Amino acid sequence: MSRVCALSGKRVQAGNNVSHAHNKTRRRYLPNLQPVSLFSDTLGASLRVRASAYVLRTIDHKGGLDTYLLATPDAKLSIEARRFKRRIKKQRSKTE
Repeated sequence: MSRVCALSGKRVQAGNNVSHAHNKTRRRYLPNLQPVSLFSDTLGASLRVRASAYVLRTIDHKGGLDTYLLATPDAKLSIEARRFKRRIKKQRSKTE
């Protein structure tokens, strides 16, 4: 499995460890990914993903997965999240 958040697309970043003597060695900054099952109220289904802790806090703050996806611009979402967002929009348009 790759180390990429399924909702935000957050990836591994690279940087340097800098010692007191100012020696630089390359290192990796890994995202804090958690396997979770998120429930969509609109679809009535669960979505099993590996999401970053930051995104999980944001979803909780916004009030749920559906609200988070609809409020977030497509440019900030991963491809998988955009597909799920389209399904939610389609379902909501059918019910209205």
